[in-house]
Amino acid sequence: MRALKAMAASSGWRKLFTRRISSSSFDPPPLVHSRRVVVTGMGLVTPLGCGVETTWKRLVDGACGIRGLTLEDLKMNGFDAETQAHSFDQLTSKVAAIVPTGTNLGEFNEDLWLNSKEHRSIARFIGYALCAADEALRDANWMPTEAEHKERTGVSVGGGIGSISDILDAAQLICEKRLRRLSPFFIPRILINMAAGHVSMKYGFQGPNHAAVTACATGAHSLGDATRMIQFGDSDVMVAGGTESSIDALSIAGFCRSRALSTKYNSSPEEASRPFDCGRDGFVIGEGSGILVLEELEHAKNRGAKIYAEVRGYGMSGDAYHITQPHTDGRGAILAMTSALRQSGLHPHQVDYVNAHATSTPLGDSIEANAIRNVFSEHATSGSLALSSTKGAIGHLLGAAGAVEAIFSILAIHHGVAPLTLNLSKPDPLFIDAFMPLTASKEMNIRAALSNSFGFGGTNASLLFTSPP
Repeated sequence: MRALKAMAASSGWRKLFTRRISSSSFDPPPLVHSRRVVVTGMGLVTPLGCGVETTWKRLVDGACGIRGLTLEDLKMNGFDAETQAHSFDQLTSKVAAIVPTGTNLGEFNEDLWLNSKEHRSIARFIGYALCAADEALRDANWMPTEAEHKERTGVSVGGGIGSISDILDAAQLICEKRLRRLSPFFIPRILINMAAGHVSMKYGFQGPNHAAVTACATGAHSLGDATRMIQFGDSDVMVAGGTESSIDALSIAGFCRSRALSTKYNSSPEEASRPFDCGRDGFVIGEGSGILVLEELEHAKNRGAKIYAEVRGYGMSGDAYHITQPHTDGRGAILAMTSALRQSGLHPHQVDYVNAHATSTPLGDSIEANAIRNVFSEHATSGSLALSSTKGAIGHLLGAAGAVEAIFSILAIHHGVAPLTLNLSKPDPLFIDAFMPLTASKEMNIRAALSNSFGFGGTNASLLFTSPP
């Protein structure tokens, strides 16, 4: 009897409690006023060289970072010579855009970033991110020591694939029945978010720690997401960008099997990546990293930071169509670009330069070109809009591409130079009259630049940058 009374009392209390809860709701969350975001630092590791100054000079001068593949590039040291040679022969594409290494100025120093005892958990794609982040932070003069500043600084660095070469080596241990020899650092070396993690740990940044993985749109999404974090108030400073190192036998073989890579120019590597050209036959796989320091405007002004540009728009969309191919109507690209424009408050005719995603594939380049013409209309067809794809010089950096090309767009604003499209000797027939990609770098006043990035799975991102406020 006592138990029944207790249950009844309990039931009555729950009903009373429920009525009280339902009769009074929480107040709305505090209003968040969007904050302006600017770029105060940049760092690059690319096939054209290590460092922003080296890469930019070679880019606008028309240099090319693409060369022929060698056996050593495939990273198959755990396999016998016969297997290595056979694998190399099986690859239909034998060109790649590879970061130059060495100890000279403009080269990636492997001893500094990869080979020390402390770096056993650092795969190449992580090392590239650390190198580019170091340059960006020094450029921004942002090396905080106070806890408050570290807590308000975050990291958003993504990658497209991670370290496939480590996975290949681990699989070989299974074949050789030596799995107990697997490195305890295997998992930390292949996790894509470890690039952001290592940057965060090296500098003690305790703000948001984020890693986007959206194939070839990763770098752009990482920057856009970081911008939103600052706008929303999650941080005051973000170290953001993308990184990639997938020049290995398995990655190249996979892209070859999907018929995505260039195969016609194995004997003339520097001609292989030719965005918008009639002779294009696929992209050239590349590697590297692009890292930016993004900062809330007032925070940057208060500390007297150098400001390169403002992030004014970030547009995203999905094709919802095919795992690798965009829809022929280019609707996904159009949605991303128009969304970035709408967010920026700019009219299409106010954009001076577009850095196209154009990877040198027959279908993708033409669809994007038509989408750009659709969005910019007479501004594009009149020749007022400068257009180029910089992948002719550096190949396709996959998860790093969006960040590296965002930096190129910012540098175009900063230096007043729109970089050329390399190897454009016979433009696609869709380009007529004044609507034509640049075949030479052009000095011009650039106040607003748009950078496109599109990825497998139908993911699209557009970033719009303007001159400093």
